[in-house]
Amino acid sequence: MAGPVDAAFFARLTQADARFRAGLPATLAQLAAVREELAPAAPAPALVAELQSLLHTLAGAAVTFGFRELGHGARGLEQRLRVLTAFDSVGEDDWGAWLGALDSFVAAGLQAPAPRYHSAAFSPLP
Repeated sequence: MAGPVDAAFFARLTQADARFRAGLPATLAQLAAVREELAPAAPAPALVAELQSLLHTLAGAAVTFGFRELGHGARGLEQRLRVLTAFDSVGEDDWGAWLGALDSFVAAGLQAPAPRYHSAAFSPLP
């Protein structure tokens, strides 16, 4: 009885993986779009929260589907963002540095071939 359940689970996981892969360019583009709205001199809290949410979701999903480097990059940006938001006042240079790192992350993600971020060694399917 465990066989059909396992097969169904892995079929759903494969479908979720395919959706994640197909949606990755749009997710990265969404990060870029929100980033473009954020002014380093006066970052709007709603935009910061949206970036936090996008990075958190991307980090978890990327690692789940074997995109280890991408997931670790998103997690690092998310953690740096948490540090920035922990202070009452953050300099424009600090925001600018973080936004530059986000820009580099998004550009690398959009330009890199999938093998850079995915390893078949982590696939649950043969």
